Amino acid sequence: MSKGTIVSVSGPLVTASGMETANIQDICRVGELGLIGEIIEMRGDVASIQVYEETSMVGPGETVETTGEALSVELAPGMISQMFDGIQRPLDEFMEKTQSNYLERGMTIAPLNRDKKWEFVPSVEVGTDLTEGDIVGTVQETNVIEHRIMVPYGVKGKLKSIETGSFTVTDTIYVLETDQGDKEFTMIQKWPVRQGRPIAEKLNPVEPLITGQRVIDTLFPVAKGGAAAVPGPFGAGKTVVQHQIAKWADVDLVVYVGCGERGNEMTDVINEFPELIDPNTGESIMARTVLIANTSNMPVAAREASIYTGITIAEYFRDMGYSVAIMADSTSRWAEALREMSGRLEEMPGDEGYPAYLGSRIAEYYERAGKVVSLGSTGREGSITAIGAVSPPGGDTSEPVTQNTLRVAKVFWGLDSSLAQRRHFPSINWLNSYSLYSNDMNSFVGSKLNVDWSGMVTHTKSLLQDESELQEIVRLVGVESLSERDRLKLVTARMVREDYLQQNAFDDVDTYTSRNKQYEMLNAILKYQQEAEKAMDLGAYYDEIIKGTEDVRERIGRMKFVPEEELSRIQEINTQIENDMKVVLEKGGVESDA
Repeated sequence: MSKGTIVSVSGPLVTASGMETANIQDICRVGELGLIGEIIEMRGDVASIQVYEETSMVGPGETVETTGEALSVELAPGMISQMFDGIQRPLDEFMEKTQSNYLERGMTIAPLNRDKKWEFVPSVEVGTDLTEGDIVGTVQETNVIEHRIMVPYGVKGKLKSIETGSFTVTDTIYVLETDQGDKEFTMIQKWPVRQGRPIAEKLNPVEPLITGQRVIDTLFPVAKGGAAAVPGPFGAGKTVVQHQIAKWADVDLVVYVGCGERGNEMTDVINEFPELIDPNTGESIMARTVLIANTSNMPVAAREASIYTGITIAEYFRDMGYSVAIMADSTSRWAEALREMSGRLEEMPGDEGYPAYLGSRIAEYYERAGKVVSLGSTGREGSITAIGAVSPPGGDTSEPVTQNTLRVAKVFWGLDSSLAQRRHFPSINWLNSYSLYSNDMNSFVGSKLNVDWSGMVTHTKSLLQDESELQEIVRLVGVESLSERDRLKLVTARMVREDYLQQNAFDDVDTYTSRNKQYEMLNAILKYQQEAEKAMDLGAYYDEIIKGTEDVRERIGRMKFVPEEELSRIQEINTQIENDMKVVLEKGGVESDA
């Protein structure tokens, strides 16, 4: 413990002298109100402290006291379905205790409920040798998530005793005989947020994260354990994309970090998620969600901590063997908090005023994602998929935050304001987006469905690229200048864009599309092109084909609204396409090869 005296206050930055025994990253209590702060710089006995609360009316001469501990989160049953602020204060309890909608300064609230009892079921017997990461028992935290209580990092020994029954998170539930003597353990672990939790091994991601969003799953898939960036200008739909993935991705748990964005976006999450049913479990989506809220009207300094709070909670559940997705909305606001603190420390600025270490901080965050083998004797596999929204000013992706993110994220979902203005959502531009996981993920899906999925995806991308080039010609000299086969390409590409890639997040059926339905839909569109080109080869004209297939093209346009349990209706379209093409050929006096 160390006590000092405030020398100066500059916004969320406080300078204090007399901190000889303090250390970098120590948590402090600042001033008479006891505001929470973290030491971010030391020069002799003078400490610069980043305060996570409003510092107005705090002045020189007041005392500062360190706790001797780093900024940490409590990890135990009671986190799921909860909303915390950037430094893990439970907002519901905060409001209940203060009787206010505002964050009262200096208020100390335990992150997790100390009174609620949880039913603990042991999974090991007395006398078992245990090591760090081993599971000693379970708590059914929600109907969906079984909370697995693990031996803390750096601990090993023989199990001397273990309890069964209902306990609070602070009750002793087991005792280990260690080299340092008997040690008692509760359900709570504490972990410093700026330090990644250790693992046994990092694995290559091999399985795609199915999001139910066709443009993502088909053209630009992300792997479980991968990292994706969603840059785009204001109003292009970054938050909607992240909400959709949080709702429908096939993961065990979602950590949603609202970092510096507007409060109404978190309000949408709070209002919508409890009412949504997870198609994989039949339970409310909140039963597998943890929310971290540090919106634009909350302390700026705490934005910087909120990202680390979220990723540490994600790592904890990953270590249990779960697949976790973490959404950060948005990393640009987090970077702005870094820039503000760097400016107040009078550090040498980098590009556009951001600190020179911006790239390394972004890389450190995304590198904590991945597919891993957890510590412990059982070799559990878990994964964290990190999806970060980036809000470049004016949609300029050449700015530092976007560029540093793209250096480490292998998926780029570039949002296009012109698509958003045309009400094409998700407004992911298929011409400049990319996924470095595509080859492996397409091979995986192809083997699961037993189809040439890679070939279908490659053909679709080629078709969309050809359409872009043909539209340039059309704008210059008109559609009549194109060959009939090229005009057919434009029709098919429009089907891909409007009937497949465009998706309505607010339609009960279209909001989510399974892998099987995606295959059937895309296969029907490509079947139409294939059969039409075959008819052309036999002598049919473009106008005859378009006129003779009006009904089947209308059915293709309605495919997205066919429920998952009625996929046979989409499969029937293939037969109708073949029959319609035969009729076209017969009317034109051409014999089909059938």
